[in-house]
Amino acid sequence: MLRVMTWNIRTGGRDAGGVDRLDRIARVVQAQRPDVLCLQELRGFDRNGLLGDVAGRVGMRPHLARSCFGQPVAVLVRPPLRVLSRGRVLRPFHHAAARVAVATDAGPLTVVSTHLNPYLGGARRAEADWLAAAVRRSGSLVLLAGDLNTLEPGVDHADRLAGLPEHYRRRHLRRDGRTVDTRAVSRLLAAGLVDLWTSGPPGAPDAAGLTVPTRHGGAEFSGMRLDYLLGTPAVAAAARACRVVRDEETDHASDHYPVLLELALSAA
Repeated sequence: MLRVMTWNIRTGGRDAGGVDRLDRIARVVQAQRPDVLCLQELRGFDRNGLLGDVAGRVGMRPHLARSCFGQPVAVLVRPPLRVLSRGRVLRPFHHAAARVAVATDAGPLTVVSTHLNPYLGGARRAEADWLAAAVRRSGSLVLLAGDLNTLEPGVDHADRLAGLPEHYRRRHLRRDGRTVDTRAVSRLLAAGLVDLWTSGPPGAPDAAGLTVPTRHGGAEFSGMRLDYLLGTPAVAAAARACRVVRDEETDHASDHYPVLLELALSAA
């Protein structure tokens, strides 16, 4: 079974007040032991060997995509999973999109870690179109993971948005100020990707797959699902379980909870 986890670790795992959360983050990764780890908001990870240091602590090999405007993202791979190719989606993302292909018993699996524009729905839609084009060029086994900063389509978000201050609420509305902007995820689903989240039992804390906020914080959130794992139909056929990782460590390690997916695939 191949385990893939996506996680926005918030500003490189360190807060402006000097609080360093990297030890907590490393403990979560060590406990969950993903074979592939998609990370977002890696502020400072492209300097002073920080990426290599953190990757070494969790026993994984890192592949970083730098950002021109925002923060880097990365895909980390645990040996013996073999990397066939790596790179980034070459478009002007607000943050970035890292792409790594690994060898599995079903053929090459391409994993993309990304973080879409947090402020503008139109920009997120354009970034989603760039990602959809990259997926079409990447074969039959493709997994897109990350913080898409987009509410899922087909769900009534009125109550969640009503609890936000206006300047945060506007991030999730169209120009008319009323219509919820779900275009980025909708475009990716229309491109043939499958949402791999499986709803939990009714009333369970993660029944709706909510990934923000945590107890650590997140004033711009109000019980939302912003972090996704989307796969091509071949990946969806291999999906066995998908859950939000909620425990004492993840409550305080970031303002996002990680999401963990199990795939019926093996390293080749």
